[in-house]
Amino acid sequence: MASRATIPASFFGIVLGLVGLGGNWRVASSLWDLPPVIGEVVMAMALLVWAALVLAYAYKWTFDRVSAFEEARHPVQCCFIGLAPSSTVLMALVIHPYTYGLAVTALVVGGAGQLAFWLWRFGEMLQGDREVITTTPVIYLPSVAGNFIIAIGCGVLGYASWGILFAGAGILSWLALESIIIFRLLNASALAVPLRPTLGIQLAPPVVAVAAWLANTQGIPELLVQAVWGYGLLQGLLLVRLLPWILKQSFAPAYWAFSFGITALSGDALQMTSRGLKGAVASMAPALFFLTNVVMAILMLGTVVRIVQNRFLPRVVSAAAPAA
Repeated sequence: MASRATIPASFFGIVLGLVGLGGNWRVASSLWDLPPVIGEVVMAMALLVWAALVLAYAYKWTFDRVSAFEEARHPVQCCFIGLAPSSTVLMALVIHPYTYGLAVTALVVGGAGQLAFWLWRFGEMLQGDREVITTTPVIYLPSVAGNFIIAIGCGVLGYASWGILFAGAGILSWLALESIIIFRLLNASALAVPLRPTLGIQLAPPVVAVAAWLANTQGIPELLVQAVWGYGLLQGLLLVRLLPWILKQSFAPAYWAFSFGITALSGDALQMTSRGLKGAVASMAPALFFLTNVVMAILMLGTVVRIVQNRFLPRVVSAAAPAA
């Protein structure tokens, strides 16, 4: 008999995508005189989804601790747990135009949680005994994504001297991990079909690095920043080339792994354009903004369909039932 399913930590990735989309609309509304209410509605959606996920994840750790501990010990799924405090940091971006003090609280609480999780998770990983096939882009989340998100929060709230520190930590962590992940993807067995959508995370490090840098600096971005963004664009094109292979997995929540990278890619272009940058990036900004909205609409529609079909949460079976 099936037992009640509880959410995996990876669902917090939905919040990252929604906040990224809302941020896109906030910049686009000032850049192109688009309705600002759209960005605020998307940010409100992100806040509601985050609150619902926090409650659901607290329920998991209270009433389904077996599943919670299994997730924490899993060599791949464990890394998603860091998205819980990281998404809390992103709430600072959502609410800072309305309540600065509460935004700072979200930054401090989420940042402390993320730092604690990174120290625990990465410390465990450095002790070895890991199968090489468990090395996937998911391992970016604790030390790369988390540091970049804190850096963005610090920059937006006016703590650039702290933001630069976290941006540096994220950049060097990304450079240290990228070659390891690429080596695994090139030389070990192919990713299992259910894991293939998580390749969308591969897009995020360069473009979120640029977002972190922009949040803590002013003026026209340096040439190196534009070059790093170009590498992110290349990663996006590579993922397009891999789509037929990735799409062997039917739609599942794992496809939200694409959301933070694609929204950061277009968000960077919008930010750099709004800061006076001309040329290639500014020329691509409108098309990337449109593409981002299309991708996010597909993700949201697919999610609604799976919820209606009662196929959104992972299946959970009791010990007496045969495993699927």
